Amino acid sequence: MNDAARPWPVYFDCDTGIDDSMALAFLLASPCIDLVGVGTVSGNVSAAQAARNTLDLLHLAGRDDVPVAVGAHDPLAGTFAGGVPWIHGQNGIGEVALPPAPRQAEPCDAADLLIDLARKHGDTLSIVTVGPTTNIAMALKRDPDLPRRIRRVTTMGGAALVPGNISAVAEANLGNDPEAAAALIAADWDIMLVPLDITLENRLYDRDREALLAAPSALVRAIGAMLDIYFDYYVPLYGERSCALHDPLAAAIATGDIRATRAPAVDIVVDTTRGPGRGQTICDLRGQRLGPVDRPGVRTRVALETNRPFGPILLDRLIGFVPAAAIR
Repeated sequence: MNDAARPWPVYFDCDTGIDDSMALAFLLASPCIDLVGVGTVSGNVSAAQAARNTLDLLHLAGRDDVPVAVGAHDPLAGTFAGGVPWIHGQNGIGEVALPPAPRQAEPCDAADLLIDLARKHGDTLSIVTVGPTTNIAMALKRDPDLPRRIRRVTTMGGAALVPGNISAVAEANLGNDPEAAAALIAADWDIMLVPLDITLENRLYDRDREALLAAPSALVRAIGAMLDIYFDYYVPLYGERSCALHDPLAAAIATGDIRATRAPAVDIVVDTTRGPGRGQTICDLRGQRLGPVDRPGVRTRVALETNRPFGPILLDRLIGFVPAAAIR
C-alpha cells in the first residue's frame, strides 16, 4: 500500500451521547481512516460518563486498542451545567446498558493525549470534534505549536444562517464553551465547520432504526436501541419520529464520504460576550449570493450544502460494519 492509500490517523473529541455514538461507529467503519485516540468532554453527559460510554462502545466494536482519555469537566469559563437527559437519556446513550469494557481511561487527560498523538503522527493527524471544544483549547494553550502538526480539523458546531438550538443564535457544542470555540477558530489551521444549517437537513427515520435493530453487529443493534428516546425528542421539530444527524455528518465530511459542495472560506467569530448573542458563530457571508467566494488567506470554512443526502450512506455503512472481534 502506498502512502497516499494508507488510512490517515484521526483523533476524535466527543461528549458521547447518541449521535456521537453513531459518529464513532461511522469512523470505525471507515476504511480511509485509523482512529488512534478519543478524548471526552462534558456536554451531553459529563466527560467521565462520556469516556465510559466510549470505552464500552469500542469494546462492542472489538477495538479495545483505542486509547480514551477523560477531558475537561467544566468549560473554560463557568461550570458544567449538567447533561441533557431528555435528549440522550441519563447515561447519554438512551438508557441502553452496554457490556463493560475491560480497558479503562488513560491516566493522562484528553488535551495531553491529543498533544502526544500529534507529536507521534507528525503532520498527518486529523481532528474531528463533535462536542464542546474545551479539550482542543486546552491543548492549544499547552502546546502553541500544535496547529502546524495537524492535517485538518472538522468541527460539528455553530449555526451560520439558521437559528441556534440552545438560544436564538447559539448551537450547543460551541455555545456551551464559547471561549474554547473562539480559541479553536482563531488557531492557524484548516477548519471545516459543520453547522446546524446542514446537520438538521439530514435524518434517519423509524424504518432505518428497524434496520439497525436487525443488524448483525451488536454495536449497531445497540445504536438502534438508543435511537428510541432520540426519535421521541425530535417529534416536535419534524412532526414524526426521526432524528437529525449532527455528529455523524461531521464524521462523514471528515472522511470524505460526504462532500461539502458549498463551503466558502470566510472569517468566523464566536461571540464570547455575556449578552443574548453569547455562543453565536458569526460567519462573514457577504458577497456569496452568486456562489461560494473564498476570502484570501482564510483557513476557516463553513459547510452550507452537501453533494448528496447522508442518511442512506450512514445506514449502509453501519449495517455493513464488521467488528474487529465480533461480540454477539
